[in-house]
Amino acid sequence: MSKPSLADAIAETLFSREQIDAKIAELSTTIEDDYRDKNPLVIGILSGCYPFMADLTRALDIQLEVDFMACSSYEGTTKSSGVVRILKDLNTSIENRHVLIVEDIIDTGLTLKYLVENLQTRHPASIEICTLLDKHEARSENVQVRYRGFVCPNKFVVGYGLDYDGHFRNLPYIGVLKPEVYSS
Repeated sequence: MSKPSLADAIAETLFSREQIDAKIAELSTTIEDDYRDKNPLVIGILSGCYPFMADLTRALDIQLEVDFMACSSYEGTTKSSGVVRILKDLNTSIENRHVLIVEDIIDTGLTLKYLVENLQTRHPASIEICTLLDKHEARSENVQVRYRGFVCPNKFVVGYGLDYDGHFRNLPYIGVLKPEVYSS
């Protein structure tokens, strides 16, 4: 049996490219006001953050620096393993820096809680979180999110950086994946 096309694997579109662009413009205005003259270090959490972070940082009219981390609590499944591993650490010191963590989606909060606790030991001036999607219904850990794009229903979403098994990141919108795609 052949794999469905990208569009045929999507049950519904949750957020269109136009909605995402409008939300990024809204978020960037608030972030600019909060970080003007602070030269924040914007840390993207790979791999899902890349389209959101690229669009967000291009929309910001402030001095900033960029770095990346890769963390995982998913090991080839659709559910968190409960164990967080740092796969790629920062190249930049965050001591006395204002840090803005950029995530594609926060669901259980496990990875972000671990990451924030880890980064706090490095003595930043501040740490805030910006996420495109907040799947609050799935939250098991308390994570303070300063900048929130959309509240996301507790559905399996892909597109605009979000993936299933490495696929669907290239969709220009965020959609709900049909259960038969990830259940088979």
